[in-house]
Amino acid sequence: MRTAKRMKLVALTASVMMAAAACGSNGGDAGDGASGSTGDGGGSAEALKLGYVLPETGDLAYLGPPQIEAMKFAIKKINESGGVLGKDIPSPVSGDEAGDQAIASQSADRVLNQGVQGIIGAAASGMSLAIIDKVTGAKVAQCSGSNTAPTFTDYKDDGYYIRTAPSDALQGPVLADVVVGDGHSKVAIIARADDYGKGLAEATQKSLESSGAEVVMDDTYDPKATNFNATVQKIVASKPDAVVIIAFEEGKQIIKGLIESGMSPKKTGFYGADGLRSADLAKLVDPKNPGVLSGMKGTAPASADNPSFTKELKAFAPKLKELQFAPQVYDCVNVIALAAEKTKSTTAEDFKAAFNEVTKDGEKCNDFASCKKLLDDGKDIDYNGASGPLDFTDVGEPGKATIEVYGYNDKGKLETLDTKESTPAA
Repeated sequence: MRTAKRMKLVALTASVMMAAAACGSNGGDAGDGASGSTGDGGGSAEALKLGYVLPETGDLAYLGPPQIEAMKFAIKKINESGGVLGKDIPSPVSGDEAGDQAIASQSADRVLNQGVQGIIGAAASGMSLAIIDKVTGAKVAQCSGSNTAPTFTDYKDDGYYIRTAPSDALQGPVLADVVVGDGHSKVAIIARADDYGKGLAEATQKSLESSGAEVVMDDTYDPKATNFNATVQKIVASKPDAVVIIAFEEGKQIIKGLIESGMSPKKTGFYGADGLRSADLAKLVDPKNPGVLSGMKGTAPASADNPSFTKELKAFAPKLKELQFAPQVYDCVNVIALAAEKTKSTTAEDFKAAFNEVTKDGEKCNDFASCKKLLDDGKDIDYNGASGPLDFTDVGEPGKATIEVYGYNDKGKLETLDTKESTPAA
């Protein structure tokens, strides 16, 4: 009896030790990242587990639903195709970035503690900068479908961070071309005092000046301010014939102040970027007269003309009003899943090496199922996603971009006016 009890005790101790080892593979330990690896890159015992840190509240809350639903839709499609390495991806672990770095950081901690191998988000560049060291330091993959700050291009992330949205270094020249193309030559630039605002303002300023325009004002503002009167007065005093406003939803207060000061999109050109691209912007500026924004234009990363994706996503999430960055987030999930398939591991330390490989220099495929079949046949793939060709550069971001030129009509309705290709300057 004593021998039997001793054997049971040994077996129980071994089981506890194995369980502890499995639970301790991620969490707050920056040691070896997500669980499930065999340790040699040759397989994984666990399903691919993902989470997100996206805006459920805060200034960018309108961008939360399209990104969150696109992530869930991608997971659904992958699971319908057999899952990753034969196992379904579970429902994603949720986290709110909330437009607040402290909250975003707490959300990242909570998501990481659930043992995820990949995090989608954050939406805002500033929120990603608040969590990127925490995430990549834990050897967990991070993919954003909407980070555009140039800061990330050279960021030291050991290959764990990628993005499917193009850098603002590619958007700025297109925004400048639109302003100059409309005949403006004296331009005021006002931007959020964060990496997104400063990066896009700098790229736009350089392109405006190289095109012969004079930048009569280049300033930033505190996005957490409650009163923008001083900012509006600076713009008016610079006497521009066009104003570039690089903002999130708080930009509506600047626009409203400019209009109250006698400016308008038709008298003085008003131009925004992706942070202001919203179907509701005109109503936010003036609910009784949305046509007040008639003539305002802007630029934003565009998606490929993909009506089938749009139709399927709306059927999956019929309450969605905004679709901005949904295709890019959908692609984030697929790139991670395909990298896991290629390396036959659901551990980020293994599959991060395949991020760039699955987006270029192989046989073209445009969904998880067709790409997986090619991988199963031992072929290299070139995933062209819902947002279009990705063709990642060595640093894990699109090497070229399609930029949408949008505008508001006489009724304040958001419309796509044009799309332009942009590539890095030689």
